[in-house]
Amino acid sequence: MLKNELKIFFTAVMFYTRMPCPKWVEHSPVYLNKTSRYFPLIGWITGTVFFISLYLSLVIFPIEIAVVISMISGILLTGAFHEDGFADVCDGFGGGWKKQRILEIMKDSRIGTYGVIGLALLLLLKFYTLKYIINIAVPNLNNSITLLLIFVSAHSVSRLAAISIVFTHQYIREDEESKAKSVVRNYSWKEVIGSFFFGLVPLICLALYQLQIIYALIPLLFARFMLSGYFKKWIGGYTGDCLGATQQVCEVVYYLSIITIWKFI
Repeated sequence: MLKNELKIFFTAVMFYTRMPCPKWVEHSPVYLNKTSRYFPLIGWITGTVFFISLYLSLVIFPIEIAVVISMISGILLTGAFHEDGFADVCDGFGGGWKKQRILEIMKDSRIGTYGVIGLALLLLLKFYTLKYIINIAVPNLNNSITLLLIFVSAHSVSRLAAISIVFTHQYIREDEESKAKSVVRNYSWKEVIGSFFFGLVPLICLALYQLQIIYALIPLLFARFMLSGYFKKWIGGYTGDCLGATQQVCEVVYYLSIITIWKFI
């Protein structure tokens, strides 16, 4: 049992990141189909790597440079997996007016005007929200645990928001070559419980330090349901790119929510 769970976990690491995995972990559709339970747990890894690179960079560089270095480390770790999905969604829904055309554009590996503009604005907004949070939370490198939990929870709950769409909506691509299809074809109660557990634990831990942070779930849930409703309206469900876009948008919404909470609550 434990060995199988380890294989599922490392399969998730192999699929969602560029991290090296043990040689005994092989690509298997059987295990890949169960990786959704560990998708938010991947957020623990990416959030921690982001924090470590930020903390080390702040020792030498000003905040602006440290934030950029941390963002680069996160992109390198995931291979821009979710950013690519966000750009494809911008291109597809920006340039297509019918389901088939939207799907065709999103499948195109080339990035268009909507994708470039959308990704540039997303990264710019993420940079300034992170800079603001760091300025407030880390005077003289203090409050490190709080900052770590902010980043880990941001990456975990945004991934929970994305993977939850799998549990409530229909996957609509019919081609067998889609890299996401084997992940979303089936799921059990283990995937649902595992996703919510790993997605919410960091946020709960953060709430032990700052209880009001729990309110950040409200706008995040709103963003999740608005996006899933938008996808369903135009294409009847979701694709892997839609999940990546949801993760990116919800991560930024989470940062914005924390800033708002600190300012008014």
